[in-house]
Amino acid sequence: MSADLLLVGTTVRTLDPARPTAHAVAVRDDRIVGLDDDALAMRGAGTEVVDLGGAVTTPGLVDAHAHPLLGATAFVGVDLSACRDLADLRAALAGAGPGADGWVTGFGLDHNAFGGAPITNAVLDEVLPGLPVLVVLYDGHSALVSSEALRRAGVTGPRRFEQRAEIVCDDAGRPTGLLLEHAAMGVVRDVVPPMPAAELRSRLQAVLDGMAATGLTGATMMDAEGDALAALADAEAHGELAVRLRVMPWCMPEDDLAAIDALQGRRGRRWAVAGVKFFIDGTVEGGTAWLEHADCHGQGTDAFWRDPAAYTRAVRHFAAAGVQTATHAIGDAGVRHVIDSLTGVDTGGVRHRVEHLETLPLDDVRRLVEAGLVASMQPSHTGYTRADLTDEWATRLGADRAARAWVCRDVRDAGGVLVLGSDWPIAGYDAREVLGYARLRRRPGTSDAPVTPEQALTGLMALEGMTTHAAVADGTTADAGRIAVGCRADLTAFTLDPVDAPADEVAEAPIRLTVSGGRVTHRGEVTCPV
Repeated sequence: MSADLLLVGTTVRTLDPARPTAHAVAVRDDRIVGLDDDALAMRGAGTEVVDLGGAVTTPGLVDAHAHPLLGATAFVGVDLSACRDLADLRAALAGAGPGADGWVTGFGLDHNAFGGAPITNAVLDEVLPGLPVLVVLYDGHSALVSSEALRRAGVTGPRRFEQRAEIVCDDAGRPTGLLLEHAAMGVVRDVVPPMPAAELRSRLQAVLDGMAATGLTGATMMDAEGDALAALADAEAHGELAVRLRVMPWCMPEDDLAAIDALQGRRGRRWAVAGVKFFIDGTVEGGTAWLEHADCHGQGTDAFWRDPAAYTRAVRHFAAAGVQTATHAIGDAGVRHVIDSLTGVDTGGVRHRVEHLETLPLDDVRRLVEAGLVASMQPSHTGYTRADLTDEWATRLGADRAARAWVCRDVRDAGGVLVLGSDWPIAGYDAREVLGYARLRRRPGTSDAPVTPEQALTGLMALEGMTTHAAVADGTTADAGRIAVGCRADLTAFTLDPVDAPADEVAEAPIRLTVSGGRVTHRGEVTCPV
């Protein structure tokens, strides 16, 4: 039997305890069929041989939490992520103009740009008077819209939603332009003309191609709202997706559980619905995280579900059906409620997940691990806070809770399963940066002070968080997360060793080759060693 693809000139970190290293890998169809000399013997007339020039090959990287479609559709327009204050925001908006649909859109705006002052649309109306403007803040859970956008959406005052969402109003009941959480944001989004299908398809393919260039072979897509599944099918009708997607549609308080049940198992060639995404709270910066004690503004003491017991019933419904759940839980009270909801529940061997866990006491880390839950964290989110606690996130929480930020190492030291991701478009999707942040607790390539440096992971732990632990979380350890004969051919070739090389260098090292399901999805330049 000859191989379709043969990788040589490489050191292989298999992450397989039975065979930790190798020097060649043979692939046929979507499977690994040989290692070392057995692999070399499978070279045939039709085999593509790739000399990796000394690269280090690892199991294919997986982003445990990303929003490729949401990012392609909602994070559009002018990039405001570099705005550090209102002067920056005014300058950025001054250069923005309406699109073909007449709307001005932007994304990535940091709450810190307002310097602790109330977030209102005054600056939008000042710089872009009379125009409909929609700016998505960096957390993806809040938006700032102009007075004209509110007028077009028919928003004149507060509204009540089934989920904990808010059209923020002043003391006189007038909307300020700040929209908190998905239902409130949706009121304005619903009047924005939809993106043309061809543009969406192009943007999605570009995102997935970009992900593959950073070494990603798979991702868990944490949304499937509206026509998302049709958009994925449309993309596959025009080509292959560079990244395999495991899709988890949202379950909101107002949703019909049977309708979500019916989505399970829907699939394409490179995507499949397998799980459900919940929210038990929002964000610290927006004042919607569910905290044990209120933040410095007196906010953050409510759950996203107005009746938290209804969340518990819903999540147990899917657990009983053997469907994996993943719950967005940022505040300590939110995480605790998820743990309480799933502790002692017969899950049929499915590992349910908790997403983000931005501040958590050690006792609850231990309870989470004992309950068999998976911790899913995004190390690059530490880039939105500061070690000196002067940012909005840390100020709202206070020093004690900020000292329990993104407790990655505590989870691992307690014996827990920890999967890593980007939460793109909240943070960049570059998998190398995720690995770097996990080890450095600061933005790679900078001299920034690290955030809670005692929570840093080793190089091996970081790599495991995007490979072996991802497979444990997905229940695919027999098929993925390691390089072994019979496993799916998901491979990432680094120009250096991602475990032992300095983390700053890993974060910018070129990817020599990415293989997802036996298909080459990215080729980098090969420079033969001297």
